[in-house]
Formats: sequence, C-alpha cells, structure tokens
Amino acid sequence: MKNSLIAVRNGSIAAIYKNILKRIYFRIDPEQVHDAMTHIGQRLGRYALTRTLTRLTFGYTHPILKQTIAGIEFTNPVGLAAGFDKDGVLTDIIGSVGFGFEEIGSITGRACKGNPKPRLWRMKKSKGLVVYYGLKNAGCDVIAKRLALKKFFIPIGTSIAMTNDASTATQDAGIADYAKAFETFATIGDYFTINISCPNTCMGEPFVEPTALDALLTRLDAIKTTKPVFLKLSADLSNDHINGIIEVADRHRINGFICTNLTKDRGNENIKDANIPPYGGMSGKLVQDRSDAMIGYIYKRTRGRYIIVGCGGIFSANDAYKKICSGASLVQMITGMIFEGPQVISEINRGIIELLKQDGFKTLSEAIGSKIEHHREP
Repeated sequence: MKNSLIAVRNGSIAAIYKNILKRIYFRIDPEQVHDAMTHIGQRLGRYALTRTLTRLTFGYTHPILKQTIAGIEFTNPVGLAAGFDKDGVLTDIIGSVGFGFEEIGSITGRACKGNPKPRLWRMKKSKGLVVYYGLKNAGCDVIAKRLALKKFFIPIGTSIAMTNDASTATQDAGIADYAKAFETFATIGDYFTINISCPNTCMGEPFVEPTALDALLTRLDAIKTTKPVFLKLSADLSNDHINGIIEVADRHRINGFICTNLTKDRGNENIKDANIPPYGGMSGKLVQDRSDAMIGYIYKRTRGRYIIVGCGGIFSANDAYKKICSGASLVQMITGMIFEGPQVISEINRGIIELLKQDGFKTLSEAIGSKIEHHREP
C-alpha cells in the first residue's frame, strides 16, 4: 500500500477513534474496556482472514525499520509493553495491528488475582493512567501450557515477576517464585524481561536493592536458556541506584534494560488531574521525561554495551525517535495507543522513517544514541 494511501487511511481511523470511539470508551470503566478489547483481539487473531484484514487496516512495513538485535529479527522498533496482554492471549493479532514485537505478562510463579477493583484509572488531562492491577495473571503453568507449541508471528518477550501475595514475603521465597516462572518459560518466546520494578505489590520492590538483585540473578543464571535477558527498571531510581544495578548486571547474564516501568511520584509536576488515587503507578506522559533521562544516562555510562528498550510516554514518532537517539534500540508503548488510537503504531513507524531521512541516516541503527554520542565518556 502506497504511503499516501496509508496516510489517508490512518487519518480517517484517527478521526473516527478520537471523535467517536474514544468518547464512548472514556465514559466506561477502563478495565471493562480493556477486557472487551482483549476479547475482540482474541477473536480477530483466531483466523487468517481476520488477521489479514486487521493488517490491511493498521499495518505498515518498511525495510529501513528492520533490525537484528541479540539475534532476534524485528520488522519495526515499536512493541507492545508488558501489562496489556497479561496472559499472552493476543500474540496472534498484535503483529497485525502494526507492532514489531510484544511483551506478555508479567507472569508469576503462581496464579495471581491481583489487587481489588477498581485498579485502573484514566488521567485525561495528564495523558496517563493510574495502574494498580498488582500483577494479575493466570500463573506460569497455565500460560506456558497454552503457549508452548504456538508459532509466533512476531518476537515475543516474556516478562517474569514475583507472585503478589504473602507467600513471597522472604527473599528466598521470592527468588524461588521468579525461578519457577523463568524455568517454565525457558524455551517459550524470544527474550526474557525480569520485572523487578512493579510498584503495586504487597512486598514492594525488594530486588531493586543490589544485594538482593545479585542473589536473584545468581539463581536465574543457573537455569539453562538461550533467550536474551533484560531488567525492567523503576522510573523512580536515582542515578546512584542505577549505578548499583549496572554493577550487578555486569556480573550476570543480562543483555539490557527496559527504561522504564511506572512512576509512583505524586509530586510529579506534570500531574494535571485532581483526585487521583494515592496508590498505584502512573504511566504515559508522567513517566516520559524520567524514561528519556534514564535511557541517556545508561547509554552514556555503559558506552552502549547494553541493549536499551525505551518505554514511557510514547504518543508520536517524535517521542519514539527521541528515545532512539538517546540510546534505545527498541521502544514500547501502551498508554499512547489508548489515547491516540491503534493507528498511531503505524504513524509512529512512518514518522520515524521521515525523521531518519531528515537527519541523514540510512538505517535505524545509525540513529541509536546519536544525540548523546559526543557526550560519551572516553
């Protein structure tokens, strides 16, 4: 499909979404809308015809967007972040919507009902969400049984976390829970993300501390897998804390970092909505600056030797491109799609190509870290 036709297609979908569908959806409880969209996505992914029609409606490809990272081929750099497809039921359709990869989960050692409802709120003025799901998922055994023999159409990451209940109250129990999920998914999917930064669990974030993280990664190192391993970092970490995590990662089987998870900082100057819940992590534009800063900091400090996936506040091609130029090889999104509509995925990919051309880059890899290259340490 010609670029001009795709532009018209996307513009028409955006107008319908923003003027009609979004106004309806934003009057309904957000978790109900999410569950309904998940159900529709499952049905669309079930058949080759509906997958093809979905691809014609939303998809976009271009050779300049292709990359091979950690041995994995990505057709474009825009992925669906963990937290949307908690149980991995949408893997058949996400590629047709336009994403270049998907991260499912987070998946825990045992089934987890999550926190009590309500647990999802929109921040309309701030362009964000307050998320308090608490790692709701069916557990590693159930999810792995369903996905073990599946053929995936795009790269699939499996985000692993610790079951959110009192059974993981001790460090040893938490490590055992991570290890169970990790081992269960050792051969399923294309890469691992170790989520040490969920802000909505009863045990907090114990494995952001270097000593505890070292113990966790030592245990996971003993589990045989060929999949690359990433750490997902909290948006609220200081540079000193990041330094400690990098020092631990240097001693273990870690290929990169996902920057970042949600923020809990209620003092964020970008909060424009009143009466937001005092608990839960916040996404979208509220985490964008923190994500961008952390990407640049880690890229500079590690001299680009770790793969970085940028996550947080991506609503446009400019948002994604800034993360790439700061050091991210790939980017992830959820909130931007909810606010802008599903056509935004192909619009971001189209826009990245134009930005690459403007800066004189012939490949996407040339742009990675380009805006801070001259600041890198000798």
